Amino acid sequence: MIESVNMKANLLKSCRVTTLALACTWSFFAAASESPQEVEDASYALGASVGHYISGKIYNQVDLGAQIKVDTVIQGVIDALKGEGKMSNEEILTHLNARAEWLNNAKAAKLEALASKHQAEGQAYLAANQAKPGVKVTESGLQYEVIKQGDGPKPVESDVVTVHYVGKLLDGTEFDNSYERDEPNRFALLSVIDGWKEGIALMNVGSTYRLTIPAELAYGKEVVGVIPPGSTLIFDVELLKMEAPGENAHGMGLSGMGMGGMMGMGH
Repeated sequence: MIESVNMKANLLKSCRVTTLALACTWSFFAAASESPQEVEDASYALGASVGHYISGKIYNQVDLGAQIKVDTVIQGVIDALKGEGKMSNEEILTHLNARAEWLNNAKAAKLEALASKHQAEGQAYLAANQAKPGVKVTESGLQYEVIKQGDGPKPVESDVVTVHYVGKLLDGTEFDNSYERDEPNRFALLSVIDGWKEGIALMNVGSTYRLTIPAELAYGKEVVGVIPPGSTLIFDVELLKMEAPGENAHGMGLSGMGMGGMMGMGH
């Protein structure tokens, strides 16, 4: 509607208020007309877009274990288009709200099951990893390994640091890589997940450490980007620089997935 009004305004703007006004009016309607094939194609595209939307809704619900009668869905669409709906707006809202509550409960149960699965895998990995030569374990359960030892100062939680890093899941899936972006990240150390706060505070500037972070020191049961709930995370972190907090040394937003896969979420 707005586009049509703008089109008409632009066409009329070029017309003088003379005997040419009639010609301009004709030009507007001529520009707005479509061929039968264009009408057919646009109509089909409209129906297909609605179908894709409905298909996505159906898939999301079935994925959570819901039962859907597709034929009944189609009938509901047809009835609504004809203005022959069998339910009032209030009844429709009641049924949709009931389904939404069911889906929320199903989603919560699914996430809880996934979190338990990944936490168990993480615990098994951590138990095996701590037995490897060079791996050290802190009181919190954070595991770290020195890949390269620098000789610069160590940051404290109030400092701002600049790092390069690669983040991976236990199966080797890489979910973030600042080297690929050719862009180190700079942030206030107090703004990141607990495993980073503790791990980077152990590092001298110029060092590269491998941090293996249990879920409770990372994102817990939260889903962050491609990181599943309950995930133990592995980061290779290179500490490039540290700065005391000040006017020109404040935390900056991190690029990459999920704000660099490190921003704190209250864990």
